[in-house]
Amino acid sequence: MKEKILIIEDEEKIARFIELELLHEGYEPQIAHNGRRGLELFEACAFDLVLLDIMLPEINGVEVLRRIRKLSQIPVIMLTARDSVIDKVYSLDGGADDYVTKPFAIEELMARIRVSLRKGRINAISGNELQAGSLSLDPGRRTVTYASHNIELTKREFDLLHTLLQNKDIVLSRERLIEEVWGYDYLGDTNAVDVYIRYLRSKIDEAFQIKLIQTVRGVGYVIKDGG
Repeated sequence: MKEKILIIEDEEKIARFIELELLHEGYEPQIAHNGRRGLELFEACAFDLVLLDIMLPEINGVEVLRRIRKLSQIPVIMLTARDSVIDKVYSLDGGADDYVTKPFAIEELMARIRVSLRKGRINAISGNELQAGSLSLDPGRRTVTYASHNIELTKREFDLLHTLLQNKDIVLSRERLIEEVWGYDYLGDTNAVDVYIRYLRSKIDEAFQIKLIQTVRGVGYVIKDGG
């Protein structure tokens, strides 16, 4: 079955160019030229990935992303001429899986689409819960609970916790976590890991008075059974 990709892009020439390339690669693309129409298509059809511009008529891309994330964890790649670090960080922290700036090489875009689709397939079929003590994470449903209490996490927090649980009892360096969670082309420094570890500790360790996420000074972080 062909994988369906929704292109939400107001520049018709760019949208058509991407559509033709996706058709050539064996995908089934659909186009929306404004944010409102994009959301209508998203809610009406089952897509495997969304290519989303930021500067859109009617509803901007950031708001479209926010509404998509209320409904689904489908892979979303931001495709935009806005290339500032702030825009990238805001989009990625808002739930985007990747960020490609215009002008772009179509070969790179296709490669990023393949990577995002592969991750999406892995998450969809993975029904095995990961656990540390009374903490449980379901990769398929993207839910986290502690002793049956639901824990609300952002996409970045979830991905960081997921990586730590996949490597339970293994100390992961900040550089390794950046590569696994933020991606190879992340432009910031490794302090982002410390910031998000604090977020997780606030929502898990401090909230339930436990100590699952541990710091190994000079090396990185590890999650162990406890609580």
